[in-house]
Amino acid sequence: MKPIKLPELPGDTLPTLLRLWHAWVKPHWPTLALSLVLVVVVAATTGTYPVLISKAFDAFTAKDERALLLAPLVVIAATLVRGFAMYFQTVLTNTVVTRIEADMQSALYAHLIDGDLAQLSRESPAMLTQRFSTDFIYIKEAMARVFTVLLRDGATMIALVIAMLWIDPVLTLLAGAIAPFASRPIAKLGKRLRRVATSTQEEIGSMASLVSESLGGARVAKTFGLEGYLKDQARGAFEKVRELKMKSANARARLDPLLEVAGGLAIAAVLAYTGWRILAGTSTVGDFTGFVTALLMAAQPIRTLGNLNAIVQEAMSALKRFYEVMDEPATIVDRPDAKPLALGKGELAFNDVRFSYHAEASALNGIDLVLPAGRTAALVGRSGSGKSTLMALVPRLYDVTGGAVTIDGQDVRDVTVASLRASIAVVSQDVVIFDDTIRANIAFGRPGATDAEIEAAAKAAAAHDFIMRLPDGYETRAGDRGSRFSGGERQRLSLARAILKNAPILLLDEATSALDAESERLVQDALAELMQGRTTLVIAHRLSTVRQADLIVVMDRGRIAETGRHEDLVAAGGLYANFHRLQLADDGETQPA
Repeated sequence: MKPIKLPELPGDTLPTLLRLWHAWVKPHWPTLALSLVLVVVVAATTGTYPVLISKAFDAFTAKDERALLLAPLVVIAATLVRGFAMYFQTVLTNTVVTRIEADMQSALYAHLIDGDLAQLSRESPAMLTQRFSTDFIYIKEAMARVFTVLLRDGATMIALVIAMLWIDPVLTLLAGAIAPFASRPIAKLGKRLRRVATSTQEEIGSMASLVSESLGGARVAKTFGLEGYLKDQARGAFEKVRELKMKSANARARLDPLLEVAGGLAIAAVLAYTGWRILAGTSTVGDFTGFVTALLMAAQPIRTLGNLNAIVQEAMSALKRFYEVMDEPATIVDRPDAKPLALGKGELAFNDVRFSYHAEASALNGIDLVLPAGRTAALVGRSGSGKSTLMALVPRLYDVTGGAVTIDGQDVRDVTVASLRASIAVVSQDVVIFDDTIRANIAFGRPGATDAEIEAAAKAAAAHDFIMRLPDGYETRAGDRGSRFSGGERQRLSLARAILKNAPILLLDEATSALDAESERLVQDALAELMQGRTTLVIAHRLSTVRQADLIVVMDRGRIAETGRHEDLVAAGGLYANFHRLQLADDGETQPA
């Protein structure tokens, strides 16, 4: 006898489903077990309907008056039990599914926020956000359908088949012979749907990124008259998503006709065979009625189970994308033997530091630099010379690909990340203000700080006065990315956060770039006070802000071109002197002889 060949699953389907079960579903097994009991109740009560109808019609034919009273009562009782069981099983299923969805979303967010900056930079925020919405819609729907449709309708199908076998085994085998003709096309459609779903989810992510980017740049778009260009771009993205959705919808649309035709063939075969047997006197009207009732009742579960394959295939695509992110390990983590940073005086050193964002391009080439404790070094140079990259290596936003960064002789890779970053305060030109109160945004510098300490930091950053002019003062919400404040106000809030942190090492990346002249003078005074006795690394394009640095480091193409103090570098006539001359010309000043 030739063995039956089951439909082949994609190679990664079973391992992925097992991971989903062990990590997310299995912890909820007590609730699922109770849900399974209710599934059995629903199936059992459903399976009794055809048998009851068969017996009732036979009793009516035999003129049994008791059947007229008992049959409706038994049907009502079975219906009530089935209805309550279905309700509570659905509630339990929704409880488990929504819990799993929230847990998976939390795990994905935690993995991303704890992961490497390089990992986050590869995809736009909009594309990453789309993973939390569209992808989980597919996953949640599939889990809900599996726990309800697959279990409940599957059990119901089994109960109805048992009822049909009870009524007429030969008819059951005849009806079942039709099933293989529909199963193969359904399996092929499922594979196609999975491929389309993968492409659709990727295109939706690209579309979300495009919309987010274009709306965020609306000011520039209107200034340059780019509305038409952006509308064309968006229309093209929407059209790609529409085409993929149509492919998916058309594939799904083929399922119902297939199932309808299969069901029609089964009923036709039953009608012909049963009619012949009734005429021959070997079957009763009750048998016929009960069997056809069971067959018609089975039509809906069969159709639902057929559509389930499409939903599961779409979810598998989303689940694969979920695990692609979760399986990418973070590289910037604590080493097994990492110890807290033993901060002494705070000497910062770069020893033959090399770094590459990509294998084919080097951003830093053999940087050797020592910044004594309590001193200030300024990094200057053209855009792309490696200044920001060098600064990012200190708090381990990236790890060196060669050499070492040390603090008081300790390689930053050998100490815990938490202790390292607790010793560093950063003020960047890319200001990040969260949609929370001003007080909370400043307090991020040192959680647990008192209101007086927060206000003192704001005063030092020349932010207190504009905060107090707001209707709610320090309780004012900043809005999305600090949208309620000007660039200079956001910069001062960011500076207040760093001042409150009071860390021994300061990293200032264009810290005063967005300030007006008056605020800049006030902040520079505050910074001068804050920098006393602290090791400070400064990036500034305006050379007027770095004149007083203990050491100026001129970078060019990932290397150190010059080092020295302002006066010495101007006199040397090198790159720094050229930058200085150009800035004097831009400012309309005359270079002293």
